[in-house]
Amino acid sequence: MTFKTEQEAFWHGEFGSAYIDRNKNVQNIASNIHLFSRILTATSDINSIIEFGSNVGLNLIALQQLKPSADLCGIEINPQAVRELQQLRGINVIEGSMLEIEINDTWDLSFTKGVLIHLNPDYLSIAYQQLYAASRKYILIAEYYNPTPLSLNYRGHSDRLFKRDFAGELMDRYTDLELVDYGFVYHRDPNFKQDDVTWFLLEKIKVDK
Repeated sequence: MTFKTEQEAFWHGEFGSAYIDRNKNVQNIASNIHLFSRILTATSDINSIIEFGSNVGLNLIALQQLKPSADLCGIEINPQAVRELQQLRGINVIEGSMLEIEINDTWDLSFTKGVLIHLNPDYLSIAYQQLYAASRKYILIAEYYNPTPLSLNYRGHSDRLFKRDFAGELMDRYTDLELVDYGFVYHRDPNFKQDDVTWFLLEKIKVDK
């Protein structure tokens, strides 16, 4: 299989498969439930959710606990992760890259969590378009934040981890997006730690023409 970028091939292959075992942890689900319960308090009428880059579904499992009747969809590039996702009940699974699949439907909430940081920055405009087009109402960005673009070494690999103001860039690109809420979760949180995630909840608003 061929991809637009080296980063996509990286996550589709062995490194992406190894990531599964490193992060498959029941405590991660508990932390996700805590995180998403905080985020969802600022929303209303969410009955459908799509996640870009679901891995084995730890975020979707948490959301399923909080929104048991919601229509959930996960998009994932790594074939091993896709197979595990497909074992989960009540979740529609789409295999492919966020940068290349066609989205022909909309959901009340579209989101990424720890995904945009691993995309080739030259293709972020495509990722932003996918998130925006898939959203009927809300967009959630939960990533590593930095006020200016920054590239870091990731487990011995260069050009595989990037920090920047993803939410700010998204709002600059789409002027009908409004910041609803935001927060940070520290990796030393004694109860519900996350990997230093900064999250931003955006809402599509009606713009007078």
